[in-house]
Amino acid sequence: MISFRSAVEARDAEAMAATLADNVVFHSPVAFRPYEGKPMVAAILRGVLRVFEDFRYVRELGGADGRDHALVFATRIGDVAVEGCDFLHLDENGLIDEFTVMVRPMSAAQALAAAMAAQFDQIKREAGV
Repeated sequence: MISFRSAVEARDAEAMAATLADNVVFHSPVAFRPYEGKPMVAAILRGVLRVFEDFRYVRELGGADGRDHALVFATRIGDVAVEGCDFLHLDENGLIDEFTVMVRPMSAAQALAAAMAAQFDQIKREAGV
């Protein structure tokens, strides 16, 4: 999991995308329907890089089999403080095939929903949708 965390902390969108499986499924904290496929998830992550400010991971938890990880983070969107967690599952090749994000408090989820909605036309273009 070090490669994904390092890529995020370096704000390196290409390195982040390189950790994703082609069939990755992303579960957003603000959308009911999951997003599928590496192009879309990589574009969403680029959008997140544009939205989150002062992002930092504060804790990392790992499953016994080494395929499940939880990365606890703190960031902000404008003046809104955000706490959250990235739940990641790795496939047999060590690539992320399932990615779920949770955020709190509700004001943070609302700020994230608004900020990502403003990004979504660009995200769709970047994903080729």
